[in-house]
Amino acid sequence: MPDLAALLLFFLTVLLMELTPGPNMVWLTIMSASEGRRAGLAATAGIGLGLLTIALASALGLAALVESNPVLFEILRWGGCGFLLFLAWEGWREAGESSAARIGKSSARHAFHGFTINVLNPKAAIFYVSVLPQFIDRDGAIAIQAVFLAILSAIIATFVHLGLVVAASHLHGLIDHPARFRLARRILSVLLAGVALWLLASTAR
Repeated sequence: MPDLAALLLFFLTVLLMELTPGPNMVWLTIMSASEGRRAGLAATAGIGLGLLTIALASALGLAALVESNPVLFEILRWGGCGFLLFLAWEGWREAGESSAARIGKSSARHAFHGFTINVLNPKAAIFYVSVLPQFIDRDGAIAIQAVFLAILSAIIATFVHLGLVVAASHLHGLIDHPARFRLARRILSVLLAGVALWLLASTAR
């Protein structure tokens, strides 16, 4: 295993990365504020599974394939952006409902959306393949260390997201009125669309 100093530095790196506004943070805010804590928790579960999947894939070398294969990278890049834009459009459209309670999405659907956002995010894969190796002890079992750090990063991210869900869900009662709900939902949807376009631009080659 990496030494304690390396683990602490890795923990801080992942924590700062997760606290930086991005697709997960904006989307979780939308879910939790407009549809309540249950929706946010389901989304968090999907995000956690998606992060774990892409982290383990990266640890096993699949991210290196994405990095070296321009076509595969572009497919993931455009697919991830397109899915975020779809969610932004969906949120804008559903803002026309008279009440947040009428949306009625299942927890499984929220979880699926969270999972998809993350497995289609090539930037996350590149982070794992470029940053994670810096914390691995080359004299130890590299594969075991990589998997351990991948799981640890997913756990850290999940706790950050749980904190965000709890905080944002307190806004749910404030926007339960139809007019406030519609306005808040559309503002957050525009922000999500902006994040999608930023992600597309920032990963351009």
